[in-house]
Amino acid sequence: MGDTSNGGDKVQLDPTLDFVAGTVAGMAGLVVGFPFDTVKVRFQSPAIASKYSSTWNAISTIIREERFFGLFKGITSPLAATALMNGLIFASYRFLMKLQLEHADAVPTLGQIAIAGAGSGIISSIITTPTELIKIRQQSLLVPTTARQVAWQIFREGGIRGLYRGFTATALRDTGYGAYFFAYEATCRLFSSPPSIDPTSTDLMAHLEKEVDTLSWPTLLLAGGAAGIAGWAVTFPLDVVKTRVQGSYPIYSTTLPHAPLAHHSARAYSTTTLVTTPLLEESAGVSGPKDLNPYRSTWSTIVHSYRNEGIGVFFRGLSPTLIRAIPVNMVTFATFEAVVKVFS
Repeated sequence: MGDTSNGGDKVQLDPTLDFVAGTVAGMAGLVVGFPFDTVKVRFQSPAIASKYSSTWNAISTIIREERFFGLFKGITSPLAATALMNGLIFASYRFLMKLQLEHADAVPTLGQIAIAGAGSGIISSIITTPTELIKIRQQSLLVPTTARQVAWQIFREGGIRGLYRGFTATALRDTGYGAYFFAYEATCRLFSSPPSIDPTSTDLMAHLEKEVDTLSWPTLLLAGGAAGIAGWAVTFPLDVVKTRVQGSYPIYSTTLPHAPLAHHSARAYSTTTLVTTPLLEESAGVSGPKDLNPYRSTWSTIVHSYRNEGIGVFFRGLSPTLIRAIPVNMVTFATFEAVVKVFS
């Protein structure tokens, strides 16, 4: 438990309240920004991207064809993981910051904040990867489904390893937390003196609570908007790669001995179709299956996407992502402050 000052008085910060407020605020921000996330994923998915000409066209088309709740398809998975993600990010950030500071009263540099943020993003990908995988599969489907159905299908076909498809791309994308925290803190420091952070007793939510108390709302909204834009601008191409890896399925090939090459598609999916041809047993003399999906890995996805669609493909869906930054941050900060005030 740490202290912060507000008008010269010492206020005890409750870590539990900070955690609860951060979780509720995160859920509120997720709900507000999710329609734009759905549009982003649709633009990034090569099988259905051509259906939409712009952000607003995509929103209107989804509402017309899939009803209003089509914009929230896939929200169950990230919503259920909000509390766990919140705890993991803040705990890992505090740990990584503590490793860098020489003593408890040291004020972290912006570089140290960026390193701790990037590191916490990589660690959080342990939770983010399966959560995002389920979300993206749901968002890419044009037919009704549930998070449980999608999760079970993935697990049945690939086990635990299947749930971590796209882990590398997710971890690389989530290094963007470094740019996020850097931009947020840099903006706040433009309008106030750098705060002293005790990494042994104060977490990110306590630090945020202090800034909410000492900085004006326009400043906080500016900082949040700058953080969101910086975080996405740095790693957005990797988000496109991640979506394509996680939104696709393995396409296997098996070779029969003493026979012409035969290609067998093992649950070769597009976003709307499913073709299944059982693989022959290896015991029957069939060589191990080889995944022919061009989006099978981070590197193969980068190469294939660039060769076929050019550099612009790595920024597809950026517009709705930047648009949602303002309302998401407004709701997140407002909700955090409201929860803290109600329960303080």
